[in-house]
Amino acid sequence: MGFHTFDVDRAEQLDDEGRYRFCSREELLSRLGPHADAVVADLGSGTGFYTDDVAPHVGTCYAVDVQSEMHEFYREKGAPDSVEFVTADVSSLPFEDDELDAAFSTMVYHEYATEAAFDELARVVRPGGRVVTVDWSKTGTGEDGPPTDERFGLGDAVSAFETHGFDVTEATNRRETFVCVARKR
Repeated sequence: MGFHTFDVDRAEQLDDEGRYRFCSREELLSRLGPHADAVVADLGSGTGFYTDDVAPHVGTCYAVDVQSEMHEFYREKGAPDSVEFVTADVSSLPFEDDELDAAFSTMVYHEYATEAAFDELARVVRPGGRVVTVDWSKTGTGEDGPPTDERFGLGDAVSAFETHGFDVTEATNRRETFVCVARKR
């Protein structure tokens, strides 16, 4: 994915419940709107921290990560039955056209935000499907997450989604992060 990937040697840190201060389980689920038959992808799933929150509410939850070592870590800790592991970059997803009801990413947008990735999301998310993005904001303090020069602003995300066939239904700046919810036209 984009600029860098999370250091696998520090993977345990991704399972810290302190991450919920940036995006709670309830917040993610309410914006995602999962249902029992939904096919959803966690883009940049890492150790499955948020995948575990979504998987019980959907038919299939793809844990997508570019690092197979993250999948190994996740498998060892145990994944819900509805999780399928996919080792791929967001710019090259192995899904059929319009296969996904939804996709989400938490704190990894800055790693994959490229034209190719947006083209791919537009291809694999079905019309009416949504993409929920929570990421570190360029306007944040930099106290947590990557350096601010590796981040994007909310306007960047809104522009990218709208340019690639999505309508943005929510765009919110927060202290350190932003939330962008986009629905495919």
